[in-house]
Amino acid sequence: MVSLLCCGPKLAACGIVLSAWGVIMLVLLGIFFNVHSAVLIEDVPFTDDDFKDGPEKIYRLYEQVSYNCFIAAGLYVLLGGFSFCQVRLNKRKEYMVR
Repeated sequence: MVSLLCCGPKLAACGIVLSAWGVIMLVLLGIFFNVHSAVLIEDVPFTDDDFKDGPEKIYRLYEQVSYNCFIAAGLYVLLGGFSFCQVRLNKRKEYMVR
């Protein structure tokens, strides 16, 4: 029978913890970028030409970075789900009789 178990219990638990932290951090960053937080202007990839036509281009760049944060948070959710499945498979392996 093919086993889907590829991580040990400690690595799977570490993956869950890192995924939870990544999701929380990236969702909060995505929200703050979406409301155009002035503190995060250093993290927006803009050029000097973007300031000439008004703030619309800067706002679009903020929203693009916000979408990127939400996409990365979604990837962390997938990683957390994978790690959770590995924890469950490790628990099931403990109860199997050889």
